[in-house]
Amino acid sequence: MNRLFDFIVALGDLFMPRACLACGCRLGMRERHLCLSCAADVPYTRFWLAPHNPLADRFNAVLERHRGTEPMDYAYAAALIYYKGAYRSIPRALKYQGDLAAGRHYGALLGRRLAAAPHFADIDLVIPVPLHWTRLRSRGYNQAEVLARALVDAFRAAPAPGASAASPSSVSERCPVAAGHDEGAAPTTVIPGAPSAVIPGLTRSLPEVRTDLLVRARRTRTQTRVSVDQKAQNVASAFQVPERFSLWTRIISRLSHIFSFRSPRWPIKVGHDEGEPSKQDDTRHSRPDRESPAKVLASARHILLVDDTFTTGATLYACYAALRPFTTARISIATLAAVEGTPSSTPSSGP
Repeated sequence: MNRLFDFIVALGDLFMPRACLACGCRLGMRERHLCLSCAADVPYTRFWLAPHNPLADRFNAVLERHRGTEPMDYAYAAALIYYKGAYRSIPRALKYQGDLAAGRHYGALLGRRLAAAPHFADIDLVIPVPLHWTRLRSRGYNQAEVLARALVDAFRAAPAPGASAASPSSVSERCPVAAGHDEGAAPTTVIPGAPSAVIPGLTRSLPEVRTDLLVRARRTRTQTRVSVDQKAQNVASAFQVPERFSLWTRIISRLSHIFSFRSPRWPIKVGHDEGEPSKQDDTRHSRPDRESPAKVLASARHILLVDDTFTTGATLYACYAALRPFTTARISIATLAAVEGTPSSTPSSGP
């Protein structure tokens, strides 16, 4: 089977050569998205290793300016790579060139890193930054949703923090090239007192991606075409939580439960049989035809907002501000790339 797969890949490369996203050279049969030379120099941020990091501090600084007198949980933040040099082509390939395979690949890399971080272990809702329906129709996909779904699939499949080093995930972390350029991985660290939603060593069924809890109420200019000072104003009040689920969402939800398309969303608890749901978690995010988005958000513990690139934090803050009135959960962020350092000007106004 390996020889057959190699033959198919070689045949595909003969007729449709693949190019490195960074340098543009032709990829070898064993290379994915980046050549070995470029893969060795990927500017990984390693922000996932610590709850307090430069990206989290930048985003929390934006939140602090608009917090008022209300208490606020510290928002965790992580990005896979720095948005600089030739590696800027990675998020661009996903967003503008329709390279969904690259988006899934790097979204999975980010998901495995978040899964190894104890401060992200209790995430139960992952919400990609939504596109306006007109832009979604013209583009055909939401790049943030592509990243979010790959992130969640990898998060669920990865062992919990503190799992045995002999697990398959740990083997892939020790062999980065064989695992598809997963060379940015770091050893699993455990932070004393950090929450843990699962038993170490077991795979988890949370979190889940939800695209029906936050909508883009109005179409805005793309953030890449406005100045740093105008970014916050451009997305102000652009997002909102809908009052009810759409009819299509309710139909799909009912059909999925009737035909058991969805796997259980409860983590395995001590004292529960593997096939028996936990009573506490079984009712947390139930059917949309029985709840409203506000009720689902109110039951969340830790929400993760996902976007492709972090520049000033204006878009993610607008999403945060739209969600905050409906939930007391911690709201954190994760992006594929982040601009290094502090932009020349930061958002001065918000929704």
